[in-house]
Amino acid sequence: MSVLWALLSITIDWDPTLTKFGPFELTWHGVFTAVGIAAGVYLGAWLGRRQGFTEDDAYSIALVGVPAGIIGARAMYVLENHIKFEGQWLDVLRINEGGITVYGAVIGGVLGAVAYGALRRMPVMRGLDVAGFGLLLGMAIGRIGDFINGEHIAKESGLPWAVKYTHPNSPGFDFSATSSGEFIARHPATTYEMIGDLLIIGVMALLFVKLWRHRPGITFFTGVVLYSAMRFGVSYLRLDSCPRGFDCPEYVVRDWMTFPQVVSTITFGIGMLGLIWSVFRAPQEAPSSRAPATSAAGAAKTAAREA
Repeated sequence: MSVLWALLSITIDWDPTLTKFGPFELTWHGVFTAVGIAAGVYLGAWLGRRQGFTEDDAYSIALVGVPAGIIGARAMYVLENHIKFEGQWLDVLRINEGGITVYGAVIGGVLGAVAYGALRRMPVMRGLDVAGFGLLLGMAIGRIGDFINGEHIAKESGLPWAVKYTHPNSPGFDFSATSSGEFIARHPATTYEMIGDLLIIGVMALLFVKLWRHRPGITFFTGVVLYSAMRFGVSYLRLDSCPRGFDCPEYVVRDWMTFPQVVSTITFGIGMLGLIWSVFRAPQEAPSSRAPATSAAGAAKTAAREA
């Protein structure tokens, strides 16, 4: 039976690099990251218009949140892997050589967007409610690139959806190939996370429909709690964040909790506090059901029609 399960595993023989432009490479990871950002921003802007935001406001927040997310993604990677940068701190700026974390992108993007919204005196909680959908959708789409490229290697698995990476350029090749010429199937941990992201979006959508008009913040903080719990669990499968007691490669620091799990614990606590605060705070006035004009020109046209 175990041999049958192994035969049913998924084999990926795709080159992670689509094409090269001089020293630059276009990878599947990069393509799906870009698509994820675009889809997340679009969804956030679309929902934002129904929360009383103008389209200009929504995209202005995105113009702040996306760069802040990139900075946060690099900063958390450096924090998690600070040993490799000791004595070579200029390498911190070489983001083109790789080294970012999704968790850092989320935290950095949220903080940047909240700071901008607060300075502009926008309804921050309502903004976070809609931004949460865009963040999760963007991460889910980006994980497709991780799956194709073979990044974030996980523990061995005999399940029929376990994955083998057979292309020599794949980051997963060295962890899949054996000296006998066979390949080891492993859990698609990032795909589990993608499925988790989509399920959380579904839960948030139910809350958004029922509670968004008078209880801003509940949707967003529910998403924070659920994502933190999901990421904590998935980290047990990943070898690049493997805790003590599991079969980890030598380069992994074995500890009772991994760095992502420590961050998940902190964000889970913040999410719970925010959720309690959102539930017990006084109900808020609902925004207008009619979407606002998307620009000054749109406002002028609307005024002309109503005149």
